[in-house]
Amino acid sequence: MSESPIRAPELPTKLEWFNTAQPVKLAEQRGKVVVLDFWTYCCINCVHVLADLRYLEEKYRDGLTVIGVHSPKFPRERVGRQVQKAINRYHIRHPVANDPELSLWRTYGIKAWPSLIVIGPEGYILGVLRGEGHRRKLDRLIGEQLEKAEEKGVRQRSPMPYRPAPEPPSSLSFPGKVLATPERLYISDSGRNRVVETNHFGRVLRIFGSGSPGLLDNTADSAAFNNPQGLALVDEFLYVADTDNHAIRRVRLRSGDVETIAGTGAQDRGGGIFFDDPTKASLNSPWDLAYDNGILYIAMAGRHQIWRLHLTNNTLGAYAGSGREGISDGPAAQASFAQPSGLAVADERLFVADSETSAIRQVRLPFNTVGTLVGTGLFEFGDADGAGRAARLQHPLGITVDAKRKRLWIADTYNCKIKTMPLKSNSVSTFNIGYPLDEPGGLAVQGDVAFVANTNAHEIVRIDLAAKKVEAMEIVTLDD
Repeated sequence: MSESPIRAPELPTKLEWFNTAQPVKLAEQRGKVVVLDFWTYCCINCVHVLADLRYLEEKYRDGLTVIGVHSPKFPRERVGRQVQKAINRYHIRHPVANDPELSLWRTYGIKAWPSLIVIGPEGYILGVLRGEGHRRKLDRLIGEQLEKAEEKGVRQRSPMPYRPAPEPPSSLSFPGKVLATPERLYISDSGRNRVVETNHFGRVLRIFGSGSPGLLDNTADSAAFNNPQGLALVDEFLYVADTDNHAIRRVRLRSGDVETIAGTGAQDRGGGIFFDDPTKASLNSPWDLAYDNGILYIAMAGRHQIWRLHLTNNTLGAYAGSGREGISDGPAAQASFAQPSGLAVADERLFVADSETSAIRQVRLPFNTVGTLVGTGLFEFGDADGAGRAARLQHPLGITVDAKRKRLWIADTYNCKIKTMPLKSNSVSTFNIGYPLDEPGGLAVQGDVAFVANTNAHEIVRIDLAAKKVEAMEIVTLDD
């Protein structure tokens, strides 16, 4: 951290503000430490920083002011309503300013997401921290600065007022992924930290997870998840990518008991890549799962890799992706991904929704090679049908196989659309369902019925392909 005596530029009041009754002025925060968090809600590294900021806000509640400066990458992220959704989804409790034109980004000379500007009690910039993993450094710096302010008699003690704009009541909260069997539907009710089992018409049969965030193995109603996402069914076991716990969980469907089979609960910070005991492995935001031939494939979004868990010999390790964020093909270990968030298996191929490159990738499993079907770069995105390089997506999060029609279905999340692609080509086309979608995160197809996790609308959309009928499912509990 530098000690450059540069006064922090004031924040423009014309920006759209959230979680606060009025725009926040740096001049009014004298006597406190201020952290400006330059973030964008698509970025997994930005999401990881939020946990550190939450810890520091709690520890220094009357001496630290955190201000989020939302600096969007994708066009969808410029919309204030979507920023509010992200604030609620990630449980952000500090003021956030939306900077759709990146004016404050340029004023402060920001180069990458996430970036943290630290401002001392007298209003001068102390330095910038880029990337994630700076909790200890920030903790030490904030403590030292508040002690100095106390000695000088300039410390101000005043918690930052918080004015939320909560989501409307709903049966589900930010559902992330869905998994369909011939008779059942499993929903990762991510915002309520649970997995819901229903029939194909929304009747709730069972709920796994108490609803309270945590990492607790127990019975169905007592176990705890934290932002569960991807799901995979293998025999009588339901596997869950427990994203914010950085763990893989397993539900014994006969009893409903939940157990942790991989992960320690701590986020991986670049440790090992192979483990004889998966419960000793640190994972990094596992986002989706796919099963094939004894192997559970894991979209390790936080590591920009695909991992695999061998269910027969119970070993875990990195499989595809060097860990470098990007879009490059070749041998699995040398290729690069960018926040893989959706997986599907068909025809000896693992298909990947590679969200930050707005790409659809494939891994040819017999040959362990990676190729790109759609997508060209980290900053190449749009909304265009076509083949290969002509097609454009915007941050797709979900992908599934339609076995009957031999097609892939893609949740083109930030375009709020469903796209399809034949298994034998890379030609993308929009599937017009005639129903409004709001950042759909997952989908599943079973026979003539498709299910879409309409994430920001807190609902599951049911599409009867034979009857050409589309409706939001009414989630009905056994007590209703």
